Amino acid sequence: MDALQHLENFLQSLVAGLLTGTNYGLMCVGLTVIFGVMRVINFAQGEFMMLGMYFAFYCFGFIGAHIFFGDMIAPFLSALLAGPAVFLLGVLLHKALVSRVTGLGGSKLEAEGHYAQLILTLGISLVLQNGGLFVFGSAPQSIATELSYSAWEVGPLYEDRVLMFVNQAQTISALVALGVVAGFALLMARSRLGRSLRAAADNPRAAVYMGVDVDRAYRIAFGLGVAITAIGGGLLAVNYPFQPYVGLEFVIIMYAGVVLGGLGSVRGAFLGGLTIGLVQQLSTLVLPNQLQNTAIFVVFLAIILLKPEGLFGRVARKA
Repeated sequence: MDALQHLENFLQSLVAGLLTGTNYGLMCVGLTVIFGVMRVINFAQGEFMMLGMYFAFYCFGFIGAHIFFGDMIAPFLSALLAGPAVFLLGVLLHKALVSRVTGLGGSKLEAEGHYAQLILTLGISLVLQNGGLFVFGSAPQSIATELSYSAWEVGPLYEDRVLMFVNQAQTISALVALGVVAGFALLMARSRLGRSLRAAADNPRAAVYMGVDVDRAYRIAFGLGVAITAIGGGLLAVNYPFQPYVGLEFVIIMYAGVVLGGLGSVRGAFLGGLTIGLVQQLSTLVLPNQLQNTAIFVVFLAIILLKPEGLFGRVARKA
């Protein structure tokens, strides 16, 4: 294999890593919203991603989104619609269960409710997994369209060689993910809701004295966090087969991205997810596909050893 072939393989893996990492970054943003505002480690985050996948799948196929909008728009519109649906579920779950062990009420429990939070979110995860298995079955599903199997040809970049093929569905998913992250960043920076969420995250007791309804802020943060991750799941479903236990495959990736970027930092979480995607795809140049996740955690451990606060920890502290 000559140098140009190595270059072509590298560029192909780089593009695939950027597209995959953008989607991972969106899911990591959802997770870091919950931790950054509520200081809750949500073990059920992967299952909310799974629900987003199934909602997008049924919205696309059974509700008939593809009939009205066509295969070019319907998969991505279905993924976006998964956000509001899972947001409502997240708000209801927070009001019924999560609020009992978080916020000002959770501070009265042992270890400020952190033990109860871990057990509760793990229980929600198991219920959603097995409930999904009962309702949806175990057969893998995917939102397969013509875009999923189509690619744009880029090149040749050097004489008549070095061609790249960019998957169309992954590219549109990445653009939608960037739009969602940008919209959420504007919401947090410019809106009254964003200011109330940041106040509740920085100092909940002081926020109460300033007239912020902290319980409502936590409820909205939980709903937004699971909704953003559900959108990421819906976008991923266009290229990735899934089943009710798919969340287990991605929740560790999401936590690795969040920790790499710096806990509580939206920008850091997105860039951490992007880093995970790049490492995962570039590792295939030297390792078998089965060892992709091994490469992720080798890089993860190396960065944590050298910079325990994460790659963008300073951003998190200033936020």
